[in-house]
Amino acid sequence: MFGMKNGGQLLAFEGPDGSGKTTQRKLLKSWLTGQGKDVVVTKWNSSPLIKPVLKARKAERSLMPAQFAELAAADFRDRLDTEIVPALEQGKTVIADRYVFTGIARDVARGLDREWSMKLYEPILEPDLVFYFSVSPETCASRIALSRQPSFYEAGQDVTGLTDPFQSYDRFIRKVIHEYERLSKQFSFTLIDGEQSISDQHETIVVLWRELEASQLFRQAASYLPPPLLARFEAVRQSS
Repeated sequence: MFGMKNGGQLLAFEGPDGSGKTTQRKLLKSWLTGQGKDVVVTKWNSSPLIKPVLKARKAERSLMPAQFAELAAADFRDRLDTEIVPALEQGKTVIADRYVFTGIARDVARGLDREWSMKLYEPILEPDLVFYFSVSPETCASRIALSRQPSFYEAGQDVTGLTDPFQSYDRFIRKVIHEYERLSKQFSFTLIDGEQSISDQHETIVVLWRELEASQLFRQAASYLPPPLLARFEAVRQSS
């Protein structure tokens, strides 16, 4: 599914609505900026080309699952070509508030074929890290209820047929989470306990990012070493 990525860092934040991923995305961006990093954020369904079409169709509640999937994939492809790839080529850090896994998880939850959904996004750049915020359906619903009720498509009312948005959300999000968990095993997501405090989650993410940065710097330095010296250097690094 994945193609090669050159330059920069690509960090994906994934999780069900109400998981707290956006809060952590904002915190990491602020922290990375403070470290002198040039950070670009790309958000799900935000392409200037596709977003107006998607918004209008949502307002009409006229989207069939396959149409919704195709528009979401088109939106992502436009942002990949115009935002993500150019930023990475310039050596920037790209934070994706939702990546292709969102589309796949929601498509499968709507009854679409997994392989068909995955092919909509191919070929795709593999993120350096995929932070998956693991939370219970109950936690997601309670967080959303603090400020609003789930929207029609967010609640999956297009496929559940339920008139109560929270009942529909509960049924739909369980399917979304189930697919996320399957994708997590297949693509080695980095799990973040979304039930922890905001500060504890942020500290964990920073530690994981530091490990990624150190690993990338080592690989970059190693590319200049002759094989015998590289082998000795690697042995020392692993023993430390």
